[in-house]
Amino acid sequence: MAEESESSSRSLFVIIGLPALLASMCCLPSVVMVLLGLSTVTAAASLSDQLYWGLDGWAWFRPTLLGVSTILLISGLVIYFRNRGICSLDDAVRDRRKVINTVLLVSVSSYLLYLLFNYVILTEIGILLGLPWESSRFWTKW
Repeated sequence: MAEESESSSRSLFVIIGLPALLASMCCLPSVVMVLLGLSTVTAAASLSDQLYWGLDGWAWFRPTLLGVSTILLISGLVIYFRNRGICSLDDAVRDRRKVINTVLLVSVSSYLLYLLFNYVILTEIGILLGLPWESSRFWTKW
């Protein structure tokens, strides 16, 4: 029973983490490239500006990432429930409390992880590496 619970929580962490990581791909490559010495700060800042703000024809990139992340989250939840014997709508209705609670928990957790990772962790690492993201700090806007 404990092994099944551990496997269940591990799969939920994957379902929560992967969409959050994918949605942060507008800023993560810039930080990684500067961190590994593969890019200058100026080039990385330009790349993140293009991907985040949609400059120079990249307006499709960020909405596409968010859409694919949402599809990944939904697909992960479907696979999670099917592995636990909830394969039809009748099964979902019978276990509706479990399904609703799990969907809400995973969706909110994934969104909060995205906000934390993208707007706090990546921003602070980027600032430490010299990227010009000081104005992106949401707590300095008040």
